[in-house]
Amino acid sequence: MRTVHRSFACCLAVACATAGGLAIPTQDAAAQVTVGGVGYAQYQMQLAKDTLTADSAIQHLNNFDVTRAYINVLGRFPGGIATRVTADIYNSGGTGGQHAFRLKYAYVAWTPEHSPLTYKIGQMHTPFIDWEEALWDYRMQGQMAMERSGYVSSSDFGAGVDGKYGADRFNFQAGIYNGENFNGPPGDQGKDLMARVSYRLKDTDDGTRVGGLRLTAYGSYGTPSSGGRRQRFLGMLSYKSTNLTLAGEFAVTRDSITGGNTAVGGSAVAAAPLKSGQVISAYGVFHFPGTRFALVGRVDMVDPQTDSTAAAPGIHDKQTRVIGGASYQLSPNVRLMADVDAVSYESGFTPTAANYATYANRTTAYLHVQFTF
Repeated sequence: MRTVHRSFACCLAVACATAGGLAIPTQDAAAQVTVGGVGYAQYQMQLAKDTLTADSAIQHLNNFDVTRAYINVLGRFPGGIATRVTADIYNSGGTGGQHAFRLKYAYVAWTPEHSPLTYKIGQMHTPFIDWEEALWDYRMQGQMAMERSGYVSSSDFGAGVDGKYGADRFNFQAGIYNGENFNGPPGDQGKDLMARVSYRLKDTDDGTRVGGLRLTAYGSYGTPSSGGRRQRFLGMLSYKSTNLTLAGEFAVTRDSITGGNTAVGGSAVAAAPLKSGQVISAYGVFHFPGTRFALVGRVDMVDPQTDSTAAAPGIHDKQTRVIGGASYQLSPNVRLMADVDAVSYESGFTPTAANYATYANRTTAYLHVQFTF
């Protein structure tokens, strides 16, 4: 039997009382508070797996589940003030399929009158993932390549600014964050600087912040709590119209292996060794004109260590993920998606009993349902 934390029950009660995104009356007639949400349900079935006998439960997945449910409380107030609080109810993987509650977003934003800039502080979106998920538009299938591989997070504690010019021809987001992500402790005094810029080279019939033929760049530089360095640099070329989305990205990562600096000879200090990683992702979506059907495809290639060092020689853990499927928009607030997700590792890499759950070749079929209220 699944157990749900009391916080989840309280949030669910609020959501049910205000379902449909209805406005909640406030004392200030110019203020507006709305409540809505989104949920992701799925059925998954293992089609193929490694022959390793360890952890048989993972090798024979055949389950229904609710992987995520978000409850959003949005506020708009006079003077260009906006607020957002988002509850994240997720499958924690605990005994009995337990779901847990945590805070995903909680921030205040200010947009001065006639200004193209919006200033934010709190637990908020990081610059890249929210933007890319709007481009991909299939979060129901899973995380984007950079987040799925642990290089970035969609939310963190910090302060920053968003900007847009020329009807979103150019838009950007930049900020200073703790760098330890929304689901981790605040960390030490070290902070991460993150920024994304996107420029529309050519217009299409999609005039949104992700529409058109676009060139996008993202970078971050910081210090993890363990010390050392944490760097990410990404470039992307994308095209989005009403019926077609195409995108390709290339990212390089550099992380300290041991953390901190290493004392040499009692007084001299040498920088901790770094490992270089690489992420390549390409995806496409084709909406059949005049119908509710779409075809979806994606390939992610993640190599956590592109070079060998004395600390980690001969690593062969490059992962390739291929996703292919189709979606159907059942109604404005319900979308269905069926896909196959195949994960494989480069030749020469063999998972052990201890790490099979993370490193294993497998092919899984999914039926996803996304519902909003």
